[in-house]
Amino acid sequence: MTRNVLMLATALGMLAGCAPVPGGSDGHGKNVPIVRATGAPRNCISIVGISESRVQDDWTIDFRTGVRDWYRVTLPQRCYSLGTYRAFKYETSLSQLCNTDIITVMEFGGPGGGPRGSCGMGMFQPVEIAK
Repeated sequence: MTRNVLMLATALGMLAGCAPVPGGSDGHGKNVPIVRATGAPRNCISIVGISESRVQDDWTIDFRTGVRDWYRVTLPQRCYSLGTYRAFKYETSLSQLCNTDIITVMEFGGPGGGPRGSCGMGMFQPVEIAK
């Protein structure tokens, strides 16, 4: 009986760690640029065509291809600390980055640098970024 109570208490404690913190951030940035969709979402974009990526917050990454083309990826789940470190890496055997790929949040510099967790990508929505 004591063992079952201890296991239950441990499980409840772990679940409590997943609960939102009252008054805490939900990971959405306050200064994420407004965009207007310019076409149908795509599953993948060419890796060699990516000229820039901008992490906006824990949910949003904008990719520039070429000079003026932008794609917004809204992640299907929050990617904790992505908006803080604003850096990620990915590994793929294909020549494309796809909505089924996984990114890893990276912290660079300092003694504790390195990977900080992984998250699934989302669809690539062609957009025009408001000025």
